[in-house]
Amino acid sequence: MISNLKIAIIGCGNLGSSIANGLVMRADFDPKNLTLTKRNTSSLKEFEDKGVQVCSDNIDAARNADLVLLGVKPYNVGNILREIYPVLDPKRQTIISLATGVTLKEMYEVLAPTTVTFRAMPNIAADIQESVTCICHEQAAPVQVEQVKELFDSIGFTISIDETLMEAATVLGACGIAYVLRFMRAMIQGGIQIGFDSVTASKIVNQTVKGAAELMIQKNIHPEAAIDKVTTPKGCTIVGLNEMEHQGFSSAMVRGVIASYDKIAK
Repeated sequence: MISNLKIAIIGCGNLGSSIANGLVMRADFDPKNLTLTKRNTSSLKEFEDKGVQVCSDNIDAARNADLVLLGVKPYNVGNILREIYPVLDPKRQTIISLATGVTLKEMYEVLAPTTVTFRAMPNIAADIQESVTCICHEQAAPVQVEQVKELFDSIGFTISIDETLMEAATVLGACGIAYVLRFMRAMIQGGIQIGFDSVTASKIVNQTVKGAAELMIQKNIHPEAAIDKVTTPKGCTIVGLNEMEHQGFSSAMVRGVIASYDKIAK
């Protein structure tokens, strides 16, 4: 149970804060078991007020943790690992990188070869315990895999994948939040143009998108199957969908996903 583990998030930015928020929302998790580090700790005061340990000392945070999450930028992962390496205990600790594009092989260039290491890619919906997190690992025992899954299941749900798919998971799961939000913004703008005030348009769009997602999840159906249910002959829905396709809606979305992937994969 992760409720009995000490967790450190090194470099607690937006994503790290989302994970921290998801953890402290758990009824069975003691905030004192969580340590967050950042150069400027003033932005973490809300967590400190909840009993979370906040500091700027990465070495101290790593020394006392069972699970060490690296929430730093990809170009800083190597430097942070070299900084905390002297206090790491491969027999006791698990290292989890949240950095895009940094492979397990690259991490092992710094870490001891017996270190249990994971890569994980959650998204900012962790803040409300609705993230999807893809994970991969090397030489982890089943109990360690379960611990990491439990950690990320506490902020949503977790999928184990092959490391070769981690960059694709980043695009679809993490970048994907921004794609959906941009789509929602466009719907709201359209709603305002046809007569709604922005607040009402936002409420309608928010619930519509939430309902669409829940429909896919609970009914386990393909989007096209649901679309067919609301596209009546000569109706307003099919006219709108066709106009969007004429303007390249689906093509633009696919091209955006591929462009983001190409940026990571380079």
